Amino acid sequence: MTERVIHIATGLIRDSDGCVLLVRKRGTQAFMQPGGKIDAGETPVQALLRELEEELALRLRVGDVVDLGTFSAPAANEPGFEVQAALFAVTRAVEPKIQAEIEEMAWVDPAAPGDIVLAPLTRDYVLPLCAVLNAEGPMAETDCGDILTRLQNPS
Repeated sequence: MTERVIHIATGLIRDSDGCVLLVRKRGTQAFMQPGGKIDAGETPVQALLRELEEELALRLRVGDVVDLGTFSAPAANEPGFEVQAALFAVTRAVEPKIQAEIEEMAWVDPAAPGDIVLAPLTRDYVLPLCAVLNAEGPMAETDCGDILTRLQNPS
């Protein structure tokens, strides 16, 4: 049986107001974090840096991103598949510019994203994480795991 998992690397990019950068690829409806598939022989970080340069003209270095963990959700654009996403926070201020397959980008308030269509990973993990991070203030990346545990297992 063929594996129905797509391995991707995605970037969590926030501005100084705590809004999250989301993109919509050409020919699709759902907004999601920028990033993409991990090529053979690539690490997740290498894939993320490549994808951010291709999609948004962002030239980042390994030291500009922090690993937030790996998350699984239904794929937004490939029915019957699941994405397994390595999520990284971009820690440097950026000025993205749409290119490649990106049709549209938007800075979204994670607590009130409005009526845009969101990818399941974005809706279920990324925006809730950002809303908590924004509410609790600056935190070390090690605190993100605790926040995600609380989001996934509310008591």
